[in-house]
Amino acid sequence: MLELAILGFLYEEALHGYDLRTRLAALTGHVRPIADGTLYPAIKRLERAGLLVRETRPGSVAAPRHALILTPDGRAELLRRLREPDDLFITDENRWFTVLAFLRHLGDPAQQAAVLRRRLAFLTQPASFFWEGDRPLRAADFDDPFRRGLLTVATATSRTEIRWLRETIDDLTGPGRPE
Repeated sequence: MLELAILGFLYEEALHGYDLRTRLAALTGHVRPIADGTLYPAIKRLERAGLLVRETRPGSVAAPRHALILTPDGRAELLRRLREPDDLFITDENRWFTVLAFLRHLGDPAQQAAVLRRRLAFLTQPASFFWEGDRPLRAADFDDPFRRGLLTVATATSRTEIRWLRETIDDLTGPGRPE
């Protein structure tokens, strides 16, 4: 998730480490704060893989700073990860949000729709947090107000996302657009 977000933000523009960290925190910080001990090793891995480079640029006030710049291979890797996200990026909500944050960079509406269809297929499978035998339990099945609340919120969220996915897929593949 972190590497995808780094590639996504650097696809948009070169950034200094601090600026990148600020953007990452805004995207994922509510879920997982981004520590230097996590961010900088990820940057170094991407740099060793040839997906980004550092360039020294003059600082606006003080000493020169390193800007992180995506390489052509880094741009290609971001697009590959968006076009073919691992299953966990489809099924895990936080990873999915990271894909959504950058899916516009894919550019091809048919490819974007294909990714959205994978998420839609996942969300329309029978699922629940709780099961009785082979039957998923619904909110109405619980006397416990907290489990009922969990299922009520999850169901409403899923229904909303499914509606959005269907509308967006239709917009991307509507009349005059390739499937």
